[in-house]
Amino acid sequence: MPSMKEIRGKIKSVQNTRKITKAMEMVAASKMRKAQERMRAARPYADKVRNIADHMSGANSEYQHPFLIERPLQNVGLIMVTTDKGLCGGMNTNVLRAATAQMKEWTDSGKKVQTTAIGNKGLGFLNRIGANVVSESTHIGDVPHMDELIGAVKVQIDAYLAGEIDAVYLAYTQFVNTMKQEPVVMQLIPLPKSSLTQSEEEKRAYSWDYLYEPSPEAVVEELLVRYIEALVYQSVAENIASEQSARMVAMKAASDNAKNVIGELQLVYNKSRQAAITKELSEIVGGAAAV
Repeated sequence: MPSMKEIRGKIKSVQNTRKITKAMEMVAASKMRKAQERMRAARPYADKVRNIADHMSGANSEYQHPFLIERPLQNVGLIMVTTDKGLCGGMNTNVLRAATAQMKEWTDSGKKVQTTAIGNKGLGFLNRIGANVVSESTHIGDVPHMDELIGAVKVQIDAYLAGEIDAVYLAYTQFVNTMKQEPVVMQLIPLPKSSLTQSEEEKRAYSWDYLYEPSPEAVVEELLVRYIEALVYQSVAENIASEQSARMVAMKAASDNAKNVIGELQLVYNKSRQAAITKELSEIVGGAAAV
């Protein structure tokens, strides 16, 4: 059995660790609320751009933008969104596992994959497995900025427009609620027809016609690029909200475990103390009997 001094040292150490995890839990809870607000604030912009792009595409049906044309799949681009920091449970592991399974499926069928990493964890993982990383964006912080993301994403968009790749996929963690975050691998380009389809209510709201300057093609092209950017920004915002939620849950679990460990160590300490007192009493009684 360890000495009482060692047990006291362990209790103190675990108590200090618990203070840290408790503080991290509270910080994550505060950041999570702000991240959720940013995530919700980004949605109306993407919806508005989607509605206008669909309306304008319908008004000029003979023009087909490259983002809407399906091609035979030979080469694929993958944008992987992960966190910069750890201590957020199995969130990164889940999205990396989903993306790796999809990449394996593509490579097994003879397709070449080029990747873009958004976040340190994804970049480190892709480098470790020897993936073809063509662009990266790390140290995004708690507030994502489009100008920091667009450079990495534009590499994949340009490769698609140049015909080097035939599709671009996006892997990120979707925020469901505080306790649940789901890994998602979705097709970004070419845009699925359903992604631009308006509801009847939206069609009534966008029933007017447009005067195009300089031309319908140029305006639709610009709008669809903005829509792609909005989707990427939305995925990063959701990923950050998921990160803070997962970190809050993970740190709460760590704090609860530390509390249990402290309780167990306290029991061991009390038993050791009791044994020492009993031994001391026995020695006193034995000494008195000898006299």
